[in-house]
Amino acid sequence: MGLIEELCNAYGPAGREHRVRKMIEKELKGHCAEMETDRLGNLIAHKPAVSKGAEKIMLCAHMDEIGLIVTHIDMKGFIRFTGLGGIFTERILGHRVIFENGTIGIIGMEPDKDSAKPSPKPRMEKMYIDVGTRDLESTKKIVEIGDIASFHQIAIRLGKKRISAKALDDRIGCYCLIEAARRVKKPKCDVYFVFTVQEEVGLRGARTGAYSIDPTYAIAVDVTDTGDTPEAHKMQVAIGGGVAVKVKDSGFIANPVVKEKLVEYAEALSLPYQMEILEHGSTDAAVIQLVRAGVMSGVLSIPTRYIHTTSEVCDLGDVEAAVKLLVRVCEKGLS
Repeated sequence: MGLIEELCNAYGPAGREHRVRKMIEKELKGHCAEMETDRLGNLIAHKPAVSKGAEKIMLCAHMDEIGLIVTHIDMKGFIRFTGLGGIFTERILGHRVIFENGTIGIIGMEPDKDSAKPSPKPRMEKMYIDVGTRDLESTKKIVEIGDIASFHQIAIRLGKKRISAKALDDRIGCYCLIEAARRVKKPKCDVYFVFTVQEEVGLRGARTGAYSIDPTYAIAVDVTDTGDTPEAHKMQVAIGGGVAVKVKDSGFIANPVVKEKLVEYAEALSLPYQMEILEHGSTDAAVIQLVRAGVMSGVLSIPTRYIHTTSEVCDLGDVEAAVKLLVRVCEKGLS
């Protein structure tokens, strides 16, 4: 099993990213001058520039994934829940979830007595988790109110160059940062590789991480939607088409200096790239750009199908293009 699969398979819903953080710490050992975990749980790895007085660049990717949190257990032992992050209810029915202690459950749903036809978008309040117990007391021995579950799905390869997994959003971004940190030998910039927490519930870790570092520039690495499936929403991004350089999303407009430099480097390296405009959704860059006196920010996106499902799909060629571009940024800077 490769590193991408291991990262995606790991348990790490928002607010419970510690297992993923330990994996990343292990992978970065010996490749960064120092690593620290801040009070919120972000992992910050520093790779200093070869010369003093260099500009600070923050590269970030979020460790957390979407999940479910227990709100109630009924007398028959069935678990009610609410979402942690953006949950599409029509995509989770019948799927497996796993709690931190290893307990696995299945998502079921009550019949909708108010409608003769199945609802195209099931209501979360009608759903429950079945962990195979018979009553309240037996369920409470293994699951408690406030426990958090992530989705349970094993990563697989699709053909030679594509991978399907839960939590590609955004463990694939974490992988890109790990690989870049390993490959950079002589950084021109003071580079901070920041693996953030709680992105899925409000971009929280990125805000505190950027505040403490106070970088001049920042690049978030995350996934983005595609327009390449049958009857998909019109969007000029496709998996296999190269790393996506973000122009705009619903919470962010890329700094033109950063955006143009990313395009310049991609062309100089003959890397496949595409320009991204995402109409719904945003990334850590949306809050980083607003910290202190402002941060000149951009985003590199990995085109990904079926985002926020248990079977997200991306192309490893796009991932490699992102890594090479990040290495060039570290070695040449953005000014």
